[in-house]
Amino acid sequence: MGRLFGTDGVRGLANESLSPELALQVSSAAAQVLSRGKKRALAVVGRDPRASGEMLEAAVTAGLTAAGVDVLSVGVLPTPAVAYLTGLYDACLGVMISASHNPMPDNGIKIFAAGGHKLDDAIEDRIEALIAEGAFTRPTGAAIGRVLGRPGLGGHVYDRFSLEGTHERYVEHLVQATGRDLRGLTVVVDCANGAASEVGPTAYREAGATVIAINAEPDGLNINDGCGSTHLEQVQRAVREHGADLGLAHDGDADRCLAVDATGAVVDGDAIMAILALAMRDSGDLVQNTLVATVMSNLGLHIAMREAGITMRTTAVGDRYVLEDLRAGGYTLGGEQSGHVVFPRFGTTGDGILTGLKLMARMAETGRGLAELASVVQTVPQVLVNVPVSDKAAVAAAPSVLEAVAEAERLLGDTGRILLRPSGTEQLVRVMVEATDPTQAHDLADNLAKLVAAV
Repeated sequence: MGRLFGTDGVRGLANESLSPELALQVSSAAAQVLSRGKKRALAVVGRDPRASGEMLEAAVTAGLTAAGVDVLSVGVLPTPAVAYLTGLYDACLGVMISASHNPMPDNGIKIFAAGGHKLDDAIEDRIEALIAEGAFTRPTGAAIGRVLGRPGLGGHVYDRFSLEGTHERYVEHLVQATGRDLRGLTVVVDCANGAASEVGPTAYREAGATVIAINAEPDGLNINDGCGSTHLEQVQRAVREHGADLGLAHDGDADRCLAVDATGAVVDGDAIMAILALAMRDSGDLVQNTLVATVMSNLGLHIAMREAGITMRTTAVGDRYVLEDLRAGGYTLGGEQSGHVVFPRFGTTGDGILTGLKLMARMAETGRGLAELASVVQTVPQVLVNVPVSDKAAVAAAPSVLEAVAEAERLLGDTGRILLRPSGTEQLVRVMVEATDPTQAHDLADNLAKLVAAV
């Protein structure tokens, strides 16, 4: 069996590589690893609205209860909401069923440990080992887990939990974290027909903004279908049509947010992080004046932060690695170019709705438009080439490839950078070149890609 866990949980084509049987095994193993020592453990389970989520939720619930863990099923909610409620309810684990920005036929299982924290590699390895062994402990009788929030559980130790109020608690948490009244701002919100379709517009309205919601009518089949953070055309058009101050676009599970300004120009995750880092620096909330981002962030962000007196720390690709660095250093802001932004003070994972709220709070605070705020980052031309290979790890580590990368870096000096890495999910080597001279960036990327393909 190859490694089940990727950069963000277990993901695959629903009812094929991600089958109900696998979902049951993963959840049961996770329950046994994460609930050890607990006499009566609790799991929070949520999902995005894609059709296969109903099937997989049933399998996950069966796996958890078969391991003796009680389940609080919170229904359709964003990933960060499930993480937040896992901590709020002192659950031993949380499970989010979602494939994020992937097309509707895919799905995934994201698991959170106590406190709503993503799993580290060691815990994932223990879960996978338990699945491979097949040595599950199955309780019987009263020790079997129960599904909470349903009638007929009178006198149960978890009677205080119910489905009522879970959405409201998350919205209240978001509005309190915003820290500023957003009245006077008009925002178009593209909910991707996903998990933010209800709570996203509600949170923005509760914070005071005038909200125009689009793609907020999920039917189980239309999630991410030509909309959301991977398809910005609709939100760009709607912002111009309505004369809105900005537009926000979420992905299927709403853990990311991208923006467009009043003209419809895209404001990516790098620019969003820069705006928020400057806001937190000015308020004294940016611990050690440090921003944590992945190696994929553009050189332009590094330059802007250096000029603002802000230190940048870089991690591997994946918000889990950003989170690890944030926790290790006690930092207060991090994220990815793709729009995952993490505020450790308010959450344990990227939160797209909170990101949108914080972005508008900075606009309200300064009285400046999003285009002006985003202009702090001047994006350096970037070329990305995905090269199919037979053994991505071996090719990326080949001496001839490493030597070529080193030579190209010497040519660029301080005017650019190179990132060559194996893909986390496919048999590809990704070659990325950034340079102030776009012609040089294209030439170096092409030459390196040809070398990689020939190894």
